[in-house]
Amino acid sequence: MTRHYLDHASTSPLRPAALDALTSALGLVADPGRIHQEALTARHAVEVARQQVADLLGARSREVVFTSGATESIAMACHGAARRDSEGRRTRSVLAAVEHSAVRHCADREGPTTVVGVDRAGRVDPDELLTAVGEDTAIVHLQWGNHEVGTCHDLEPVIAACRERDVLVHVDAAQAVGRVPVDFRALGADLLSVSAHKFGGPPGVGALLVRRGLRLEPLLLGGDQERARRAGLENVPAVVGFGAACEALGGGVLADEEAESRRLTDRLAGGTAALDGIERYGDPDRRLPHLVCVGITDIEPQAVLLGLDRAGVAAHSGSACASEGLEPSPVLEAMGVDAHRSLRLSVGWNTTDADVDAAIDALPGILAGLRALR
Repeated sequence: MTRHYLDHASTSPLRPAALDALTSALGLVADPGRIHQEALTARHAVEVARQQVADLLGARSREVVFTSGATESIAMACHGAARRDSEGRRTRSVLAAVEHSAVRHCADREGPTTVVGVDRAGRVDPDELLTAVGEDTAIVHLQWGNHEVGTCHDLEPVIAACRERDVLVHVDAAQAVGRVPVDFRALGADLLSVSAHKFGGPPGVGALLVRRGLRLEPLLLGGDQERARRAGLENVPAVVGFGAACEALGGGVLADEEAESRRLTDRLAGGTAALDGIERYGDPDRRLPHLVCVGITDIEPQAVLLGLDRAGVAAHSGSACASEGLEPSPVLEAMGVDAHRSLRLSVGWNTTDADVDAAIDALPGILAGLRALR
């Protein structure tokens, strides 16, 4: 049976350029921090990759700190922000209710938090978010676009206001990078987290962009790697693959992929909208290009996912109950929609119309069959 992968928002298959670069770099076994020839070869490969990442993201190469992925990058941002005020007066985190669990849990661990609600489309009101910023606020977290429903947030007014108040802003861009243009310098944020595997890079590598001049206490202590901002031997092959995935999006490729993703997800949205008991979640206009999330009335997501899998389609439920845990989705709960029954379909660099057709063709029979069992 031909398989159709529509779970790119979870992780995207390796791009050929990233696979080739990673495979070639497996022979770079030396520690990049040494001064012999083998080490300097590895150091050169790391710094080339750092520049490739910086070029894609509109950043200076020295602003790129390599990590194991967005989860670690988020933890670094939370940890450093909570300790930036030497007198301990600014320790509070302010965040939208739809932030990723990595942001919510790390912020809770580091100090007091204020969570700001969203509307039914998952949008946070910038004015309401800024009203929550007080004298004790260390950092504001606001994701570029939501990982479950795709809604994008209005970042510019929040970043501008926080800069005036000397409050850090961290942008979780794990779902945005490699999907839409990201210009760190123009954005003006202090911190931005990225995962390579979300857009066709290797798993186990990512970056935290740290605005030039900003000094934060490191999360991982030990050696002086990454200019003493993140201890531990660099994962050279993964870093090289990450850089190659970024470089592969140059020359207009990113714009072409964004347009194609929007076309494919528009087809998915239209195909699912024609079915009974389906409600689309998220902002249909101001959204990430690669994912569609819908609610399905009265049918548990596991059964739908299993039905799609038997039809050769890989998908995901927006609610956590279909994956790592048994709790309803905090994102969907915050939006005031059914947090137990949802379906997320997401496309990527190698998605075809045949993949979309497979999902659209399979869903009516799956839903009808499940409803007949009630």
